[in-house]
Amino acid sequence: MMKMFCIGALTMASIYYAQSYPVASIPENLKKNANVVIRKDLTTIQINKIDDIRYQYNKVTTVLNKDGDEKAVSYIPYEKGDQISDVKVTVYDAAGKKIKSYSKSDFGDFANNPTGIFYSDDRFMALSYTPTSYPYTVEFSYQISDENTVFIPDFMPFSTVNTSVEEKQFRIINNSGIELRTRIYPSKYNYASVTESSNGAEKVYTYKNVQAIDDIFLLPQPDKILPKVSFSLARFNLEGKQGNINSWKDFGAWYYNNILQPVSVVSPAIKAEVAALNLQGSTEEKVKKLYQYMQSKTRYIAVTLGIGGWQPMLADEVSKKGYGDCKGLTNYMKTLLDEAGIPSYYCVINSGSSQLLFDPEFPKMGGNHVILMVPTEKGNIWLENTSQQFAFNHLSSSTTDRNVLSIRKDGIELIDTPVYSAEQNQEKQVLKIKLNEDNSISGEGIFSFTGSQYDYNVALGNLSPKERNDVLKSRLDVLNFEKLEMKNFINDRDNAVARYDLDFKANNYSKNAGSSIIFRAVPIFTNNIYKTDENRELPFEIRQSFKDDYEISFVVPPAYKIDEVPENVTINSEFGTYTLNFVKSGDQLKVTRSIKVNKGIYPKEKYNDYINFRKKTINIDNSKILISKI
Repeated sequence: MMKMFCIGALTMASIYYAQSYPVASIPENLKKNANVVIRKDLTTIQINKIDDIRYQYNKVTTVLNKDGDEKAVSYIPYEKGDQISDVKVTVYDAAGKKIKSYSKSDFGDFANNPTGIFYSDDRFMALSYTPTSYPYTVEFSYQISDENTVFIPDFMPFSTVNTSVEEKQFRIINNSGIELRTRIYPSKYNYASVTESSNGAEKVYTYKNVQAIDDIFLLPQPDKILPKVSFSLARFNLEGKQGNINSWKDFGAWYYNNILQPVSVVSPAIKAEVAALNLQGSTEEKVKKLYQYMQSKTRYIAVTLGIGGWQPMLADEVSKKGYGDCKGLTNYMKTLLDEAGIPSYYCVINSGSSQLLFDPEFPKMGGNHVILMVPTEKGNIWLENTSQQFAFNHLSSSTTDRNVLSIRKDGIELIDTPVYSAEQNQEKQVLKIKLNEDNSISGEGIFSFTGSQYDYNVALGNLSPKERNDVLKSRLDVLNFEKLEMKNFINDRDNAVARYDLDFKANNYSKNAGSSIIFRAVPIFTNNIYKTDENRELPFEIRQSFKDDYEISFVVPPAYKIDEVPENVTINSEFGTYTLNFVKSGDQLKVTRSIKVNKGIYPKEKYNDYINFRKKTINIDNSKILISKI
């Protein structure tokens, strides 16, 4: 992941000391659905010149229960060279009485090297506090100075669910003489609003009395619900390199010349690598061969050195060492393509479960990941370079359906990544099942997955046979397996398809009814519990379209006949479609079942309609079939 200068919005240190924060003074509406209540959160940012920015924070957080502990951790991320001062922490009890105070010397100082981080300039200071009772309140303040002025954080009420806000303020004082651009993005759902005031070089933005968002079913990400304010200096500094962001064109040219070009050198070793591959055929065939070659000789390790963690390793260094982060691996892949005479574009993206977009009208530094785009006559080829397992020209759900900053010599072009249709996010399941008189079933299955369902299954290739079987037992827990064995797992990296075969035996599938046996039509189906909500207050989001196609062939036991078969069913809805069909042939019954669900953010008024649609599909999956002795 690309390093970003991310500091949560805290508050001014000097204003609120000598105050107490009794829990009884919190309005009841702010306690609803909340694990923590942000009492006061003020950030003051002072921009003195192009390479001098100072942050002052004071944040007061009341923790209502143990689920809120992690949101009140005293944590200061920083880089080498940052100046940190006036660090203070005070803990209060429920009545607002001070329990204990801490200073900078009480903090631990750690390298910020989580799993996968190999080299990093990142560090953090942290203070561990173990509460003895709930609720309690933590007041935390500090100041930090930095020379990098390209990263000014967005201002939102909060970024996580079950958090409410009494007051949150963002004060930005621009003494640099450089234009500071701001943009307010209102809540599409009127969930909260921000007030703005200005006085010369000072701008102040405030949220008040923002209720918590509960972690409810199918909740859109908070960033899709809440308002935010964005900031960008027209001229900036990044590790001694200065540039401007008056437009995407200007910023892109700076990025290309200062970030990419110095590390995109085609060395003699890289020339030899490409020559040895003897590339032939179409552009797509050449790109695929280079991509799969790159995958075979590299692995992902995060490296956040360089210009603020944004500059890739040299392509030749990645080639020699066999590792790199998203930046280094993407730059290496791009350099291989350069030597092969195939144009490609280094693309900065916001990777994650929420489709965060860059604003075409508001250029600013952003993104947390890098991928590569190769234009061809048949369309764009997209390459995720951090995975040794991912298929050629396949993006995961964390990078599809959003835009990227495509870095070019003459500027940045905003380009959309693919949107996978339901038919592209598909599961196919072919089952042959023998019904046994002891109420068990034995069978075999062929499974295949594409699109986002490929993402979910491709990781099975990294597991041992036992681990794969255990994962499937957990996933397919609607069946009571006596035996389950996955065979012939294939990750088709040419076509982005994951496949495997399954042998199994499951007990207690059917029930006896006198001399007859009753069993359900669909052996493997979702067992989610769908509950209606008459008081839904927010929209709901189906994040991915998908389509599941099942073909199930049942063979009845000897001396039994198929008596009762349900009617064929078709359901059409704005949320998708569902069909279940039956065909009898002698002692066999073929069941075909298909469900298609459409992605989207839907209004709260339609929530129960969607829930009822899914309830119907589950009920029909459970349709009963009767066989009787002859």
